[in-house]
Amino acid sequence: MVIFNVPQQSPEWFSARLGIPSASNFDKIITTSGAPSKQAQKYMYRLAGEYVSGIPEESYQSAAMLRGIELEPEARSLYEIIMDTPVIQAGFCMNEEPKYGCSVDGFVGDDGIVEIKCLSLSVHVEYLLGGLLPTEFFTQVQGQLLVTGRKWNDLILYYPAIKPLIVRVVRDEEFIGKLKAVLEDFCEQLQQTIKKIGD
Repeated sequence: MVIFNVPQQSPEWFSARLGIPSASNFDKIITTSGAPSKQAQKYMYRLAGEYVSGIPEESYQSAAMLRGIELEPEARSLYEIIMDTPVIQAGFCMNEEPKYGCSVDGFVGDDGIVEIKCLSLSVHVEYLLGGLLPTEFFTQVQGQLLVTGRKWNDLILYYPAIKPLIVRVVRDEEFIGKLKAVLEDFCEQLQQTIKKIGD
């Protein structure tokens, strides 16, 4: 694993991710059942275009995204207090070949990572009452475990003045195996597409 220790959302972070499939978008490549996603081709075209043009399409940040970035340090600090353990911040993590990666919100010890989500109030309450890993984050957190090789991922849902939801997600080796196979095929096709439009 290669780690780019640059601040997330910084120009250097966007540059490191340029044209690289990342865990936050793995759901565009594979479904939670392990089948290829219908969004894969469009996502591949976007990544190929980013790589050739040198322009990241994801540079836009909505108000909700900016709010999440602002609240992330609070969420990380609260997690450290609750779990009585330090969290080491990270930038962008990438495997060697084929190249795909993830941005984790921190490393915990030798085995864990954390992923922080700061959602709207109503969604936070909904997930807090459910008490389980929301399906929409399943592919991302398993993808982060694939890239980092870690054993578990603590998903932290945070909203100020309301208790957080912390869900520990362990490796689903069956899904990770399917994800790895689909990613290898996706990356091969991505490189072919880059070559075609970059010549």
